[in-house]
Amino acid sequence: MDLISSAKRDELFNSFTRDAFHLELRDDYGSPIEDTPYARWQRGEPDDFAWLGPWMALMKRVTGEGKAVRRVRVVSEPHSRYVGWEHSLTRLNLEAGEDIRWLPRHQLPEGVSLPVAGNDWWLFDDRLLAVGHFDAEGRVLGSELIEDPETVAECVRVRDQLWAVAIPHVEYKS
Repeated sequence: MDLISSAKRDELFNSFTRDAFHLELRDDYGSPIEDTPYARWQRGEPDDFAWLGPWMALMKRVTGEGKAVRRVRVVSEPHSRYVGWEHSLTRLNLEAGEDIRWLPRHQLPEGVSLPVAGNDWWLFDDRLLAVGHFDAEGRVLGSELIEDPETVAECVRVRDQLWAVAIPHVEYKS
């Protein structure tokens, strides 16, 4: 399987035309860019969020062009420390134009089947998937690009199903 880097995946935001959707299914992620800010947060130290600047600029640009960027975060309750940190940062994503909803894992619709082996994925314009792959410690290995119409259609169906029941960030109490 060929994987592209996170930076290459982020380049897909330059070519989509209307909708990018991310399904997040993990309670912990490992990303070198997040290691230091996450450690600071755990120690109760302030953060200047400079590390988040490139993502925020990208999101402000694409949402400013009228494109939608949405996420559903499926999380366990009680939350992992990482999800607690992620929740505390979500206001910044919203300020950049993203629309984020939360779905407690125990509230997943009965019988829902998560495609692509239960991995996270970005879906661009209902035609291209960037499926995240991780190592045993949760570190991002890269994304697999998939354009198979049946796989994409299954992800569109799951996206619509989960989006309809997920709780908007402003209403979700962590």
